[in-house]
Amino acid sequence: MKRFLLVLSFLFALVFNDFLAAQYPFQNPDLSSEERARDLISRLTPEEKATLMCDISEPIPRLGIKKFNWWSEGLHGIRYGYNVSVFPQSIGMAASFDDQLVHQVFDAVSDEFRAKYHEAQRTGKENSRFMSLSVWTPNINIFRDPRWGRGQETYGEDPYLTTRIGVAVVNGLQGPAGSKYKKLLACAKHFAVHSGPEWSRHTLNLNNVSQRDLWETYLPAFKALVQQADVREVMCAYQRLDDEPCCGSTRLLQKILRNDWGFKYLVVSDCGAIADFHTNHKVSSDDVHAAAKAVLSGTDVECGWGYAYNKLPQAVDKGLINEKEIDERLARVLAARFDLGEMDNDSLVPWSKIPMSVIDSKEHRELALTMARESMTLLQNKNNILPLSKSVKKIAVIGPNADDESMLLGNYNGFPSGITTILEGVKTKLPADKIFYDKGCDLIEDMITQSLFGNCSFDGKAGMKATYWNNTAFKGDAVAQEQMVSPIQLTTAGQTQFSRGVNLKNFSAKYETVYRAGESEEIVIRLEFGGKCDVIVNNDTLFSKEVWQLAPIRLPYKVEKGKDYRIEVKFSAIYEGMDASLKLNIGREMPVNYGELINKLKGIDVVILVGGISPNLEGEEMPVEFHGFKGGDRTNIELPESQRKCLQALKKAGKKIVFVNCSGSAIALMPEIETCDAILQAWYGGQSGGQAVADVLFGDYNPSGKLPVTFYKNSERLGDFEDYSMKGRTYRFMNDALFPFGYGLSYTTFKIGEAKVNKTSIKAGEALLLTIPVTNTGKRDGAEVVQVYVRKVNDNEGPLKTLRGFMRVQIPAGKTQQVAIELTPSSFEFYDASLRKMAIAPGEYEFFYGTSSDIKDLKSGRIPILQ
Repeated sequence: MKRFLLVLSFLFALVFNDFLAAQYPFQNPDLSSEERARDLISRLTPEEKATLMCDISEPIPRLGIKKFNWWSEGLHGIRYGYNVSVFPQSIGMAASFDDQLVHQVFDAVSDEFRAKYHEAQRTGKENSRFMSLSVWTPNINIFRDPRWGRGQETYGEDPYLTTRIGVAVVNGLQGPAGSKYKKLLACAKHFAVHSGPEWSRHTLNLNNVSQRDLWETYLPAFKALVQQADVREVMCAYQRLDDEPCCGSTRLLQKILRNDWGFKYLVVSDCGAIADFHTNHKVSSDDVHAAAKAVLSGTDVECGWGYAYNKLPQAVDKGLINEKEIDERLARVLAARFDLGEMDNDSLVPWSKIPMSVIDSKEHRELALTMARESMTLLQNKNNILPLSKSVKKIAVIGPNADDESMLLGNYNGFPSGITTILEGVKTKLPADKIFYDKGCDLIEDMITQSLFGNCSFDGKAGMKATYWNNTAFKGDAVAQEQMVSPIQLTTAGQTQFSRGVNLKNFSAKYETVYRAGESEEIVIRLEFGGKCDVIVNNDTLFSKEVWQLAPIRLPYKVEKGKDYRIEVKFSAIYEGMDASLKLNIGREMPVNYGELINKLKGIDVVILVGGISPNLEGEEMPVEFHGFKGGDRTNIELPESQRKCLQALKKAGKKIVFVNCSGSAIALMPEIETCDAILQAWYGGQSGGQAVADVLFGDYNPSGKLPVTFYKNSERLGDFEDYSMKGRTYRFMNDALFPFGYGLSYTTFKIGEAKVNKTSIKAGEALLLTIPVTNTGKRDGAEVVQVYVRKVNDNEGPLKTLRGFMRVQIPAGKTQQVAIELTPSSFEFYDASLRKMAIAPGEYEFFYGTSSDIKDLKSGRIPILQ
């Protein structure tokens, strides 16, 4: 037996040595990623090269190359991940002004990504879109206009704050510098000058952006992430800049990004942006020419559905591009994969050892709560009504967002194992018999929908007939049928199926009914869905849309008494990685009677109204067409009329009102500062957002959040949405805000003393150190964010002031802390038109320091910069 084992061992060694000898150089982990990439490219056909430059990179079995997905999202947790940690929406994290905590958050997010990825590898599951190691985060566009629905994904309106938070995100995702393997690949998006509107992003041409705005506002964060954080991916944007699509702009992708900044990694396109070249921008004649233009301009990976890059071999045949040029771009793509270690054995990759137990771990849940608490921004607190007493007789919690789980999750989100709504958070502070709850009002409409499902029937049976197919085309034999007798609310999120026998993904459903009109009136068909949906009434198509994130739809329809109306709703779950969801109701709208609500509140003095808006109304390219909302953006920034009227009714009834505003963007709250006693800006707080709100309202946490955006007084203060000039926008170019950038109250008070500087003058290239005494003059421990702004004196075209430093400090009651903030040489850089670049010009500079950007909250000093 021993001899047999020796022989077997010898034979195994021979086979193993032969295998090693037959290894291709690209399979050798001791070579550099660039060497491995060049060797692999030499073994590929033109068609294989093309597929490796698509975001779904198909496998090449003959070379042992696995399928790879470039498109994952980690905006504030794993998008479409289940039982994962969901942190506050990005704009809320920015309100913390705590880049160290943000780094911890994204270190946790990258842990969860790695654990899920390797578990899938071990169990033989294919990693689909959104579950890979390339993560298209962070969004570092400037939130220049509060109407932009995707502004919630950013870190606000200021280039410096965006830079600080963005660098922390990238470092948390990619792991420590100098590691052999990157933890993940982060992506700075969308390059460049991109911030709405959503409805015109595929056709918009920005041809009047000043060089000053370009270099001082839109580019600094991208430059910093490239040069300071070594970000491995940059995503180019949809629109054109000076007539060139951003994904086909040699100026952006070659001159600025690679030549000027030294970026040597890969550029990915926004999804469908290459197709836009010929379908929308009309700068290319077809997809073959679009593919060649994009690759030559510097876009290495195409995200899309019908890939133009698959036509690259045809582009070579036409002489539009040569194979060597393709190889140069593909080398960056493959080197990135080798940098992740995804082609190497897990035993060589330290990140593969991260256990599944980190996902939704106690530590990550605590981190989500800490981040949510730090995001809470107190805007108003008349007569110190907050914190609320826990000995109150009874309190009312009302409002459309009070008990809404999905609102807390924001957009680009995953799904946690548990969510604490704001109502549930309040229930942790008071006994149930002390809390009265009522929705109170609708989120956006001053109407309620009375269901008319009772007037619906099909084939003699009440309600709607539902038929299901396990494909998205309604073809073949149905797999299930059932009768729906009440308004439909179906989702695969947390469920196994729409109906027994129906797939979780890639299915279709048809809902049929006949509505008999009891009155001549206007009824409404209400939908909320994610997928593809058609509504057909009496064989006429009333609505047909594809929606890749949930959106509410209102379809009015006039009916005549006694007549029958055949209604058919066809739904398809068409998107990979997305949960299917459908809400459907048929009804009539009736005005809200706020008198009934006031009657319910008799004997209750304090009312917490939880309102604002919702990620179902603001977001990316959404088919939303309600008053004040369009295509994912807003057409005005006022609080919806339904909530405004409800607050006014409460005020008239003599109630003390605590308004909790949930939104991913600024709301104009001019009437509300008079109507409400306290206003708490709660953003979209993630899985623990409700607990964080309650902790602040009842004084178990002292709020310290600061606004990362300006809250304007009204919509009239805003200019043309498509005008990208910064004139009159943000705190840097206007000083008449309702609540200014950097503003936020505490339950204690702070006094800012006179700053000391380490030099009375500096030379260009030298730093300046400010030491600022900060005293907590109140009776509670608290955190303050000390902010430093800079302005070049006599610069009449430049910003009024611009943030160049900040530090978040925790100070015990009655104590003073010396806060040292260094203004680095770049703090004094502004655009120099004569040099056509950012530069430090000799002259006098003014610096401001304090607790917000409001000039009333700031002290100042001056420093000359010598030649």
